[in-house]
This record gives sequence, C-alpha cells and structure tokens, in this order.
Amino acid sequence: MGSKNCDILIHGGGPVGLACAAWILQKFPDANLILLDRNPADDAELAAADSRGIALSHGSKLLLNTINAWPTDCADIHRVHVSQAGRFGRALMTREELQQDALGHIVRYRDIHLTLRQALREIKAKSSNFIWQHLNGNHEHPVINARCIVHAEGGLFTKQDWVESGRDYGQSALVGLVEAENAAPHQAWERFTAEGPLAVLPSHYGSNILNLVWCGAPESSQQRLQLSDAEFLISLQNEFGSRIGRFLKIQDRRLYQLGLNYRKQITKANEVWIGNAAQTLHPVAGQGLNLGLRDAFLLAEKLAELFSGAANTQTPEQIQNTLESYAQSRKADRTTTIGLTDFMARVFTSNLAPIVMARGLALSALQWLPPVKTALARQMMFGRR
Repeated sequence: MGSKNCDILIHGGGPVGLACAAWILQKFPDANLILLDRNPADDAELAAADSRGIALSHGSKLLLNTINAWPTDCADIHRVHVSQAGRFGRALMTREELQQDALGHIVRYRDIHLTLRQALREIKAKSSNFIWQHLNGNHEHPVINARCIVHAEGGLFTKQDWVESGRDYGQSALVGLVEAENAAPHQAWERFTAEGPLAVLPSHYGSNILNLVWCGAPESSQQRLQLSDAEFLISLQNEFGSRIGRFLKIQDRRLYQLGLNYRKQITKANEVWIGNAAQTLHPVAGQGLNLGLRDAFLLAEKLAELFSGAANTQTPEQIQNTLESYAQSRKADRTTTIGLTDFMARVFTSNLAPIVMARGLALSALQWLPPVKTALARQMMFGRR
C-alpha cells in the first residue's frame, strides 16, 4: 500500500485530538493535516456509548465555543460545597464570588465527543488539504510520512501502553446516576470520606437526577458495584448524609481504576504528546479533560503559526524548536495541575489524625480567606497562565 505525506499527523480521534485538529484548521484552513481516528465514521455507535458525566471548566467552555463545539445538553454548576465526612472543616464556592456565569459544567462524555465530531465536519468542508481517516478494525492503512506528529490517543489509566511517572492510588471510581429527594439546582457536593472523595454533581436530566462519582478502595468499590439497588442506596446514604434528602434510585453503575500517569518530557524531535497521552489524572478535581483541551488549544496556535508561514521557516530544526517552545509554555500549567490533583488525591484519603486535622483547618481557611479560595477556583477554571 502506498504512503502519504503531510505536515501534521494527529493520532487519536477522542475529544482532545478532534479539538486540536479543529483549532489548527480554524486558524489555518489550508493546513496539510491527517487525523487518524479509531472510531467509526458513523456516529450511531458513539451515541450509545460512554454516558459518564465529565466536569468541564468555564475556561473549557470558552475555548470550545470558539469552534462551535459546546454541547447543548449540560448542567451548570453555580455552587460547590466541600466537606469531610464526620470531621470539621467545610468550604463553599459560588459563582457570585468569582463574578462568573458558572463555576463549571457537567457534560456527558459522548456529548462532548459527538459535538466535536460535528464541529470538525463543518470545518472540514472548508479545508481541502485535511484528511480524516477512520481506522476500521484491523484494516491496513497507508504509511504516513509526517513532518510533525501529535499523539492524542491517551485512553483510560489501566488501558495505556506506556508508564513513565506517576502512581497507582489503590482506588476505583464508581460512577452512575442517582436520584435524590431534595437536590438544589446547580449545586455540586464533594465529600471526603475515609476511602476517598464522594462527589454528587448536577446533570442535564433535571435537578433531582445527579451524577455520582464515589472513589474508594478497589475491594469495597467492587462490593458496592455488586449490591442490589436498595442496599447500594442505603450505603450511599450512610456515607453522604441527608443534606439533599433521601437517595431514591441508582442506575448505570460502572467502575474505573484510578491512577496518575504522566510524561516528564512531552516532546521528542518532531513528536509531541497531549491530553491523556501526556498525563492521566485522578478525577478528584475534575481537571483531566480541561488540561488536555488547554494542551490542544495552545499546540494548535503554535502549529498553525508555523505551517502557515514561509516554507523556509519549516525546517526540522524549526519544527523541533516550535514543539519545545510549546512544552515550555505548558510547563507551569501542567506542573501545577498535576501536583494539585495528586496532592488532593493523596491527602484527602489519609486517615492519619494529624492529616485529618490539617485538612479540616485547610478547608476552614479556604472558607475564611477569600483571596486563597479565589486563586484556587481560578486555577481550576482557567489553568495557570
């Protein structure tokens, strides 16, 4: 089979790879770009797939709006209540404090994926040099000679074929949809239990249908997965409390293993890694996809500028320099977000008395020191710039 040549090759048709391609083509419609996508060309299979509620920051919404890729079905978060079970210490964040329309949003993963696919199709119509190649099953595909290679095919923590730096937290996340008796609209709850964080988040199904993310030891998480619905709801009620009344119904329970995996170096010669291919995070702060979208947006800016310029500026050395410049520009945001998420994942699962006391004090300090709370919230919403 013959080979193909291109300036930019993107591996991965998930949200980060799709967004990166869309932003490059938006800025430089004539880009000679190939996207390799393992998903089928038809949307039907994806429309029935992953229904997990994913946290997207307000900053991510602003970025996705630039390519008309914001899903219409989403739930806005106006207030976040953070506390630890059976201990003192709580903090409340509101959109009014930050003077924003929302603190964040909860969107189904498949809706993000499908909306980005549609946005890219619309951009593709104006991009004659763009090839979107779907890799169906084990069918062969051409050898591609690319001047710049973008790796955006990350996958889940347990399904990655690379391990460089990080840790296995010895935790699993049980996710599902839960119906509550008295849930307030646009309210998110994060409760730190003895085994890990328990989050109850809004959904677009209505104010009483909530996204559940319950992190715990793999053994106990597996046991919860196997409980009857009635037994599960009792267990959840005992752990969460009665702040939103009784839990009435649970559906679509699934389990995911949690860990941290990140590359120390995200560029090598003419290759660059973004999104989950560069870092996979614990969901405690809901930052994984948000960080990946910032990766994609800033890389697209660099590549569009390079390849839309004069041909004599696109030497292998200049391509490598551009990627190294990108990596340097992402260093502060990556380091801060990875470090903060890892810190929260470890500290908020410890039951050592000094740590329990310290995190209670930290939550209380967060409540009574508005500048600190604002700085933390802005990091979560927009990343470090």
